[in-house]
Formats: sequence, structure tokens, C-alpha cells
Amino acid sequence: MPRPQAFERLREDLVAAKLRDPAARSTIEIALLYPGLHAVWSHRLAHALWVRGIRLPARALSQLTRWLTGIEIHPGATIGRRFFIDHGMGVVIGETAEVGDDVMLYHGVTLGGRTRDAGKRHPTLGDGVAVGAGAKILGPIVIGAGSAIGANAVVTHDAPEDSVLTGVPAKVRKRAGSEDTRALLTTPEYYI
Repeated sequence: MPRPQAFERLREDLVAAKLRDPAARSTIEIALLYPGLHAVWSHRLAHALWVRGIRLPARALSQLTRWLTGIEIHPGATIGRRFFIDHGMGVVIGETAEVGDDVMLYHGVTLGGRTRDAGKRHPTLGDGVAVGAGAKILGPIVIGAGSAIGANAVVTHDAPEDSVLTGVPAKVRKRAGSEDTRALLTTPEYYI
């Protein structure tokens, strides 16, 4: 039987989705019809198996979820609380990726590697990072908390907290104190 903490996590995920998606009409709609949420819930189970050394079933669940949702999250990836994937199709999160709390990704985002070496090879996203559609964040880099990555940006270097990253290759600038990072992800000037 699931622990009460598991139910609290499910509720947090539903609330996070409703807060971040203006198209969300009801909690039941989110629970039944949001593939990003289904992928995160499935990942939590696959990750629990992975860390207990039950690797083949963890990978099988991950691949089934990929087939059902179009979202691939390796069971070895570490995902924080209230993580939301909007739309989701084409999202790929690698084995050694680390995602903080309150992170939001749009469709087509890749948290990928640049090397075949063992060890840490995927990015780390701090708390509250927002990543626009199609962005590629590659290698064992760290994106600081509160940063925003624009649509289609290609990020291959670390960025400090409260950064805005746009372009190919991505250029980093400090976010203005009054700047709303959610707006940055939908403003045409930040698209490539």
C-alpha cells in the first residue's frame, strides 16, 4: 500500500500542473490526460526500482512509458518535486541528469550527454528552472536555480542562478529582478 507521502507527492504534481498550465480546466483532466504527468509518475516508480538494483524492470517500465507518452526519462535520472513537463512529446532526460524542485520543461527538450565516458555526463538543473520548447542542454553542466532557457537554445556551458540563456550556442545574461521567466519562454524575441 502506498505511503501517505506518496499521495502528497501526487497531489503536489497535480497542483503544480494546474498552476503552470493555463489550459488546465480540472484536476481530473490533468490526472487522466497529461502525458508529462504520467511520465513523471512512471519515472518515480522506475527510479525506485533502479536505485534498488532492479535495473531490467526499471528500464522496461521506462521504455513502456516512452512508447505511451513520447517522453523518455532514464530511470537513473534524479527528478525533484513538482516537476512539470508541458505537452512533453520528444522530451529526453539522460541517466545522470539531475532536475531540481519546481522545474518546468516544454516539448522537445533534451537533457543529454556529450560523451560516452562513464560517470556524470548529463546536466543538472537547479530549482525553479524553466526550459523552452526544443532546447538542448548537453553535458555535465550546471544551470543555476531560477534560470530560464529559451526555445531551441543549445546550452553546453554552466550558467549561474537567475540567468537567461538564448541562442545557438546559448549566450548567458543575468535575469533582471523584475523579469518574469515564464514570459521569456513565450516571447517571440527569444525564439531562434
